[in-house]
Amino acid sequence: MKYGLYSTCLGLSLFIAGGASAHGRSGEGSHAGLPVPEISHGEMAVISDYRGRIMNLASRTVDTNEPFRRMLNYAEIQYSYCFWGRMPGSVTDEESPFNECAHAYLAATKAVLLAMRDMPREAVAAGEIASDIDVDMVRRGLSLVTCRFSGEGFNTANIVRPRWSEIPLHPASMASLTGFAVTLVAGFFALKRLFRIQSSK
Repeated sequence: MKYGLYSTCLGLSLFIAGGASAHGRSGEGSHAGLPVPEISHGEMAVISDYRGRIMNLASRTVDTNEPFRRMLNYAEIQYSYCFWGRMPGSVTDEESPFNECAHAYLAATKAVLLAMRDMPREAVAAGEIASDIDVDMVRRGLSLVTCRFSGEGFNTANIVRPRWSEIPLHPASMASLTGFAVTLVAGFFALKRLFRIQSSK
């Protein structure tokens, strides 16, 4: 059964890869939206730890403008497309099929933070978060760490999706999705058995 589930997940990944529109670097996509400045590999490793604080502050903003709301919306959408940052190695592993989409949502998160530094009500809190990030980057020696996506800018009109075709070649991602599939199958059979017991009473 274990190998059957693995084969099913492998086939599903390849099916999605074939059915979904392939994407290359985000620079090849639409430029109709707002530009999202690039983020280095070192920056994203730290900003991912502060994402909760940044988005919590952003959710409480009142006096906003359209560009800010669009950037915030893009950051949230990209986060969901990247499986809410839960795939192993999506932030730290350059070879992860989810690394580029992680770059996208964290670059947007950084842009949201920088925008809040110019807002009267949020400037102080945003500045404190930015200072903490700077200190953390220096402490961890990540200021100069780069990867193949470090020089890549993004655009709010261009959703960056995971590289589905590379998932079967990335053990950590494949194992995570296989585990998720096993959980779903186990849950399905558990519910089926429960309904069968209830119907027999």
